[in-house]
Amino acid sequence: MDLALYLKAFILGIVEGLTEFLPISSTGHLIIVGQLIGFNGDKAKVFDITIQLAAILAVCWEYRARLAAAVMGLATEPTQQRFVANLAIAFLPAAVLGLLFHGAIKHYLFHPLPVAAAFIIGGLLILWVERRDHRIVIQGVDDMRWPDALKVGFAQALALIPGTSRAGATIIGGLFFGMSRKAATEFSFFLAIPTMFAAVAYDVYQNRAILHADDVGVFAVGFVASFVSAFLAVRGLLRYISRHDFSAFAWYRIAFGVVVLATGYSGLVNWGEQ
Repeated sequence: MDLALYLKAFILGIVEGLTEFLPISSTGHLIIVGQLIGFNGDKAKVFDITIQLAAILAVCWEYRARLAAAVMGLATEPTQQRFVANLAIAFLPAAVLGLLFHGAIKHYLFHPLPVAAAFIIGGLLILWVERRDHRIVIQGVDDMRWPDALKVGFAQALALIPGTSRAGATIIGGLFFGMSRKAATEFSFFLAIPTMFAAVAYDVYQNRAILHADDVGVFAVGFVASFVSAFLAVRGLLRYISRHDFSAFAWYRIAFGVVVLATGYSGLVNWGEQ
């Protein structure tokens, strides 16, 4: 047993769980931390996607009553029908664009320096949105109409660029389109469910030839670490947004991106190709 490999899986699981639902890009963090600890390559990319599924399962558990109500009421309740339809509509833009550009994105953008640039740009966009007049027209997830869902879906599609942050794109996009902080955050959680299930299934299928039975233990360690830390992060974020805006995350993104770019261009850290 390679204990060092299991430790790396554990570290990356914690990183994924803590960052998946914050507007700071879990994929960006996984790429950069993976580069630092020497956990990279094609199999590492599949690992990164797979442990994101664990974080999504943490949301499913946290909102199990809401999701069960949607399933049970799908045939008869208009509110639940609209909720499920909105998730399907919001899911489509990222699904279509992901299928079209999946290979190019992984080849050209899954590297630390492009991720760092996306961190900084995303941070500046969050600051801009937070400084606009925020007129709330959608108080809760159940108040959304299909055009609202489609707009958030196109915002989520921006997160195909590593370092942008799926959570950040959907939450800040939701705020920009008039959603309350709670509604934007919760819809981001719910939208992650079909998005990440589809991404994991597609990625594992595409890379099935490089996966082996020996990988199960390493993947399991990362999976459990991601689930537990994501569960805690979701609850923490909901408490945080009840009293604060997202500016702190924006400044974190900018500082993190500047550090990566500065260390890379100064030669202090070799942010080479993965």
